[in-house]
Formats: sequence, C-alpha cells, structure tokens
Amino acid sequence: MRTSSKSFALLATLTALSGCLGAAQPAPPQPLRFDGQKALDHVRAMVALGPRPAGSPALARTRDYIRKELSAFGIKVEEQAFEAATPAGPIKMVNLRAMIGGASTAKRIIVAGHYDTKLFKDVKFVGANDGGSSAAFLIELARVLARTPPATPIELLFLDGEEAVRTEWVDPDNRYGSRYYVNTARKGGTLASIQALILVDMIGDRDLRIKRESQSTDWLTDLVWSTAAAIGRPEFVAEATPIEDGHIPSLEAGVPAIDLIDLDYPAWHTPDDTLDKLSPASLQAVGDVVLAALPALEKRLSARGR
Repeated sequence: MRTSSKSFALLATLTALSGCLGAAQPAPPQPLRFDGQKALDHVRAMVALGPRPAGSPALARTRDYIRKELSAFGIKVEEQAFEAATPAGPIKMVNLRAMIGGASTAKRIIVAGHYDTKLFKDVKFVGANDGGSSAAFLIELARVLARTPPATPIELLFLDGEEAVRTEWVDPDNRYGSRYYVNTARKGGTLASIQALILVDMIGDRDLRIKRESQSTDWLTDLVWSTAAAIGRPEFVAEATPIEDGHIPSLEAGVPAIDLIDLDYPAWHTPDDTLDKLSPASLQAVGDVVLAALPALEKRLSARGR
C-alpha cells in the first residue's frame, strides 16, 4: 500500500501522542489517613505488658516500645526525666517528647496523652482505655504525620504520672507529668512557643461520646467540634461537662488547650478496663477529627499571628 508523506507524518504524530497518553503518570499524593486498627494493635502490645503505673518496670518497657515504634518512622524521641514527690515517696517519672515537622520550634502545637496506668495493689489493672488508648493514638498519629510533616511543628507528648498514687484522685496527687512539663517550659522561657495543646484521654471505648469539656479554650473547642461536624463524626456531641485532666496545668499557664475524653466509661478504674472494651472505630473517629483539625488550627494561629 502506498502512503503519502503527509500520512506518514500524521501516523508518527498519533503514535507519539498515544505513547504519551499511555505513559505512567505520577500518582497523586495520598491523603493522610489515621488507621484505627493500627492504633488498637498498639494498645494490645502495651496491655500485654500488664499494669504500667509510674515508676514500674512495665512502664519502662512501655517507653522502650514507644521509642522503638517512633524510631521506625524516623522520629527522634527525647526523655524528660524527673523525680516526683508523691504520698508513696519519691518516684522517678519520664515524659517522652517527639517533634515532627517545621524548620524551627519557635512555635509548636502539642498533641498529648498519658501512657501510665492507675496503681492498684490488690487487682490487675491493665488500663486498655485509660492510658493505653491515648499512648496508642499518639504512636499512630506519629506514623501518619511522619509521611507528610506539617509546616508548624507538632510535638507529640507522652505524659507520665497522670494517675494518682493513692486510691482517690485528689490534688496534688495526679498530673505529675503535665505540671512538670509546664513548669519546665515556663522556667526555660519556651512556654510562649506553645500555640495550643490537644489532650487525648480515654478515647477508645466502643460507645464513644466525647462531650465538650467546659474548661477548655472556647475557640479551640469550637474549631475541633466544627471539624467533627464537617467530616461527619457524631461521636463529638454538643453536651458540655467539666473534667479535671492533664490539660488544666496548660490552661492555668495561659496556653490554649482542649481535652478530648469520654469519661462515661463503666470500666473506668476497674479491672474491666480491658482490650475487649475498645473499638478501632472509636480510635479512628478521633484520629480523623484531629488530623482534619490540625491544618485548620495552623491556619487560624497564623492569621492571628500567635
């Protein structure tokens, strides 16, 4: 078959175009996604260590676990060790700090939770939800943020000594790690660099209902709850209640802070606070909301020049 030079030119053009269209295109970046099942797996690993009260060998092994997991994501973990004066005598405690993103720590957002469990002498208390869920949440959040580090540094803060040594949770026998962290930041002149603090505590129970903690900073609470509504997370309910928790020392120091907690948990501070009471869907809900709220928070803080 005879073909003209024009036909050859047209055929070459179509062939080149076909090659371009068929070539592999760069895949669009995948959105950050928290995995509630991965978080629950971390709870399982920590619960397997048994009761983990402040100063115990099991809590030291928990620190090893946290460091190992974050190191696998390329995240450096720093220890903030201190000795707390408690009704049971001096106890060595350790907060763990991990910074992700940003070129400087002049300004940072903190996402915090405690990793210790309540001390009980006569029963085995493994604290799946109360201590386990918050620590596991931070580990999974670290995995996600490490993939796409934020412009504003996020400090993941694992707090020790949240729980009381005595049976009753009465000041000052509680929140040892929270108070020490804030006091150290105040003395070191770095308190003003904390733009906001998001505290997570008891966020894994199957029947999750997170109420607005009424002492938390209003605008920060509004931002988180509007985010939850925008992405369709009904676990964040409109009802408000005051709760004394690890965010209070930050609030008292003038840091905007919010507490995400579901205290309506029948197994709270009982031997029934076990893994079977938790759901990956609940951890997923909180992870989705916090991840979606962080860019909105960063934008608001930037606009306010804080």
